[in-house]
Amino acid sequence: MKRHSIVVRLKPSDKENVSVLDDESQVSNLNFVSSNNRLDHGVGQIVEQLAERGMSPSENAIDLAILAAAVTAADTRISRSEDSQDSWTREIDLFLPVACVELWSANTLLIERILRFLTGDVWRIRFRPRQKQMERLIARKEKKSQALTFDSVALFSGGLDSFVGAIDLLERGNSPILVSHYKDASTKNQTECFARLSKQYSKIPFHHVRANVSFDKNDLPGLGTETTTRGRSFIFFALAVLVADSLNGTTPVYIPENGLISLNVPLDPLRLGAWSTRTTHPFYMARWQELLTKLGLDVQLRNPYRFSTKGEMLSRCENSSFLAKNYAITVSCSSISKGRWKGLSQGHCGYCTPCLIRRASVHAALGKDTTTYLIPDLSAQPLNGRTAEATDVRAFQMIHRRLSKDPGLAPIFVHKTGPLSDYSTSDLANYAEVFKRGIAEVGTLVEQVRIS
Repeated sequence: MKRHSIVVRLKPSDKENVSVLDDESQVSNLNFVSSNNRLDHGVGQIVEQLAERGMSPSENAIDLAILAAAVTAADTRISRSEDSQDSWTREIDLFLPVACVELWSANTLLIERILRFLTGDVWRIRFRPRQKQMERLIARKEKKSQALTFDSVALFSGGLDSFVGAIDLLERGNSPILVSHYKDASTKNQTECFARLSKQYSKIPFHHVRANVSFDKNDLPGLGTETTTRGRSFIFFALAVLVADSLNGTTPVYIPENGLISLNVPLDPLRLGAWSTRTTHPFYMARWQELLTKLGLDVQLRNPYRFSTKGEMLSRCENSSFLAKNYAITVSCSSISKGRWKGLSQGHCGYCTPCLIRRASVHAALGKDTTTYLIPDLSAQPLNGRTAEATDVRAFQMIHRRLSKDPGLAPIFVHKTGPLSDYSTSDLANYAEVFKRGIAEVGTLVEQVRIS
């Protein structure tokens, strides 16, 4: 096991001696401002796109984005298999320069709690003042009239839930800025999704900004790679907040995610740890809102679909005809490249958890599913129980049967992924019900699938 210390430096000229917390940790320096004074690693992409429309975020929002990018660096470049005792839990220290050390230091424990819950790692965060002449990274300008036309922000992944979320906002007359994080082929459809929305809603002012926050071996020499990316939603949220902070007044940030995936209750006991992601879990959302409030960022996180299954999201979409014609361009698969070893093109596998939920929701709400899947028909022939194709199908079959026999398990199961103490008795009942309905929705799809 090896503890890692990542020291964020705004420029190579930052030579300040930073005392790490563990002298035996591997220390890596990470620069965030390029030689031409441009914010690097994707953060500058968003800032420049906002500047084109007369918008500029606050220094606190910039610091939050740099923190999130540093988390992404650690999450994607520190190997779980090589640098942890249990092949999962890493020990990571981050050292960041910020505009207001007192403010950030007062929230250290909260940030560490958020990250521990999200990634399962042990984090320690320390803050220090920015170097001289870098007290301001962004020139705060008076907002232009064009910037004042936008009233909200929404995450836009290119997935089916975010597509429905954008449609519903536009149908209600909102003028959102859609925020995307992109990296590989699984996200290239974001621009196509936006293009079709732009054509359909050409009379409504809305916009799309994208950033690629990523780090290679040259950014952090001597580190490996990690593909689990449990911390990915930290950068998603931070980029959305960066945009929202550039707008006037209290700005809602919509995070469209169906309740079944948001809760992400482990389908079997083996999934409680590494397999159960928490990207939009209600506890995580509540802690993020607490952090934003304490940082003085006037942003409200909202998931309007937290009590809806994916099928219910589709069936209640406020432009069902447009959705039916265009949903196939969205991407839901957890890994669209998994068929390449068979010489197949990239696309939905059809058997991972997100694909199964997608298939079930489309069947429930729209009927025939025109999405192309690696396995077109799950019931055409028995799935090999010793292969990945059967793993999630069998897990859904098992939990569907358990809930069918004992529906009273649902209020217990929804607490397995994380605490729900922030929510009312009524909310808890709604979470239990959406979990039951979501499992039943997928159960209808998989109950006839045979596994050999």
